[in-house]
Amino acid sequence: MTATYHVKTFGCQMNVYDSERIGELLEAEGYAAASIESADVVVLNTCHIREKAAEKVYSDIGRLKARTARPRVVVAGCVAQAEGAEIVRRAPAVDVVVGPNAYHRLPALLRDGGPQAAVDTDMPLASKFDALPARRSVVGASAFLTVQEGCDKFCTFCVVPYTRGAEVSRPAAALVAEARALIAAGAKELTLLGQNVNAYHDGDITLAGLIRLIAALPGLVRLRYMTSHPRDMGDDLIAAHGEIDVLMPYLHLPVQAGSDRLLKAMNRAHTRDSYLRTLDRLRAARPDIALSGDFIVGFPGETDADFAATLSIVAEVGYAAAYSFKYSPRPGTPAAGMADQIAESVKDDRLAALQAAIGATALAFNRASVGTRCDILLDRAGRRPGQLIGKSPWLQSVFVVSPAAKIGDMITVDLIDAQPNSLEGAPVPHLNSFLSAAA
Repeated sequence: MTATYHVKTFGCQMNVYDSERIGELLEAEGYAAASIESADVVVLNTCHIREKAAEKVYSDIGRLKARTARPRVVVAGCVAQAEGAEIVRRAPAVDVVVGPNAYHRLPALLRDGGPQAAVDTDMPLASKFDALPARRSVVGASAFLTVQEGCDKFCTFCVVPYTRGAEVSRPAAALVAEARALIAAGAKELTLLGQNVNAYHDGDITLAGLIRLIAALPGLVRLRYMTSHPRDMGDDLIAAHGEIDVLMPYLHLPVQAGSDRLLKAMNRAHTRDSYLRTLDRLRAARPDIALSGDFIVGFPGETDADFAATLSIVAEVGYAAAYSFKYSPRPGTPAAGMADQIAESVKDDRLAALQAAIGATALAFNRASVGTRCDILLDRAGRRPGQLIGKSPWLQSVFVVSPAAKIGDMITVDLIDAQPNSLEGAPVPHLNSFLSAAA
């Protein structure tokens, strides 16, 4: 009987990419994908950015342990790296603990498993990517491609330098080859990923140079990248936004706070003004660019004035979207030991106010898009019969009713209505002749 596996992903897009590669590793060993309820091996690919995300993992382990036919349980990802053998002490049901830089050894850990749990949290100098299968499997028209890992910035709130290691960039030739394989497997849109993706470099090749190499591949329709750091937005990357057609007019550029005092305490290495000047340069290169960001509320010592500065930068930038979180002390980070930790009730109030402000700018951006004609790449089914949802160039979710269309199609639509988190599109018949022919 064929052994089966299931990978459950927590956290960021890089974990999604890693989960796909773990699946490919296991399939190369003869495993078949299955549901979490029936799989022989369950991999929990974890996130350690916030305490709540980490605790969800232990809840899942408890549920898996209670199954009548208990699977072999693997904890992978950043919680595995941060906690190591402590996971096994806390949850003896775990069979394997493997960090994000060692998961290429997972098949061997499963083969060699004995009565004791296997723990592998090494950060080897040799790249794990060299050991991953060359074949790529893609479900859908969009795919992720990790080009850079790790972080050298050491923001005082962040565990990434400790769980993912120092900044490392993959060779450009290997990335072009993997991008070509993804396109051959059906991807029309690629998103280049990294903890600090715009710090990418391979010799003289920067992220802008890599973008130009991948953009030239036949069959690629759209290209995106995330997540960037404000201090690494070089002139060549900004220029690329105005010069490369397949590079979409969207940038995720976290600022975290609007107060220079807080930014210094966070060790962000940029100021409010330098961040805003970077956005000015981007808009000069690509006037229609949409911007998103990350924000933390309740960082130690945050005053009402600091928080007001964050609200004001949201209004000034006019984000199309943004992610906002309450500060969560992570063990081992400098901020966890800072004085003036903020009460949870204050964090809750500030988060609600910030999310209302972000919601207002997102709705305004969507409403300003009404009347625009654009292409959308259909990537999932909607809730109504015949309804599909796709992404605009500005990463907005656009729903259309078009029974003749299918997931993976690129169709031209007029944006006719806006909601806070989505828009409605009307297919343009004479620009979508294949839909009319199928109707």
